Amino acid sequence: MKLICSKANLLYGVNIAIKAVPTRTTMPILECILIDASQGEIRLIANDTELGIETSIEGTIEEPGIIALDAKIFSEIVRKLPDSDIVITSDESLQTVITCEKAKFNIMGKLGDDFSYLPSVEKNEPISITQFTLKEVIRQTIFSIADNDTNKLMTGELFEINENTLRVASLDGHRISLRNIELSNTSENKKVIVPGKTLQEISKILPGSAEEYVDLFITDNHITFEFEKTIVVSRLIDGEYFKIDQMISSAYETKVKINKRELLECIDRATLLVKEGDKKPIIMDVADDHMELKITSFIGSMNEVIEIEKEGKDMLIGFNPKFFVDALRVIDDEEVTLYMVNPKAPCFIRDDVNQYVYLILPVNFNAAGS
Repeated sequence: MKLICSKANLLYGVNIAIKAVPTRTTMPILECILIDASQGEIRLIANDTELGIETSIEGTIEEPGIIALDAKIFSEIVRKLPDSDIVITSDESLQTVITCEKAKFNIMGKLGDDFSYLPSVEKNEPISITQFTLKEVIRQTIFSIADNDTNKLMTGELFEINENTLRVASLDGHRISLRNIELSNTSENKKVIVPGKTLQEISKILPGSAEEYVDLFITDNHITFEFEKTIVVSRLIDGEYFKIDQMISSAYETKVKINKRELLECIDRATLLVKEGDKKPIIMDVADDHMELKITSFIGSMNEVIEIEKEGKDMLIGFNPKFFVDALRVIDDEEVTLYMVNPKAPCFIRDDVNQYVYLILPVNFNAAGS
């Protein structure tokens, strides 16, 4: 095999493909990126059996061929080469030479025959979303997936298609994040759980253009994302997702309209007094035209008053400040509306047109010693 391509193109492709290389594996071949230049284009492929990525890059194929190279070494070599054309050659003994200007690396490759290509996924009518929208939806929900495998379902996100609406939901037992997206086309109803890891990697490699689209194809076991010259295929998480609708209520006793930035900055300031690992709640004391926020920790205490518009009853309620900050940071509205029922029931942050809903469970601040 012999191919020539610019450092910029090669590094761009390697940075995409390497997202599917596992950090730990008992199969050495999976630690590789496969360079497949056997069919008239240069494809870079990586696959950890759960997530597979294939991307095509511009370049010249002088001799077709296939080689698998250790992903870590290969990516480091490419990253540190001069900004010029890179020539990659490999022979029958899998000896691979990478040259760029005066630099020359000689490394051993592996047989491409042992490599696991991306699974072939049946493609019906695609679900199309702009890159920008998909990237935003992931950003606005991914923070509330669970980060451990105690409950596998909580490590993924629900993707539910209902005619021309896509609903994306995540939860970790303490909060729920929900986004509703209107699709440009009507699709067959589907309900699948996409691993959080897949969505995090997609978010990193998506350029995020508001004009360019991502095509989603969903089968019983896999979801495929196609954009520009990249294909990402992921296994789905088996199981029935939690009944989100039963957890979300429109009933409330107290409705608070508040400036989002003021609330976010106030809670952010309050957390200066909370060491990592301390479970000190922020207490919201809601009265007629203002809300007092208070926090007490071993370091000290803080309180601040914010103007609000209130409907309904006064309320004294406590929350984990991090959960509030996470939700507020991803909401783009200038004002947010909080809906509360009582000090032991969830608080909802939602907009008027039902594009987003964030549910946050309160904490018992008396028991927390504040």
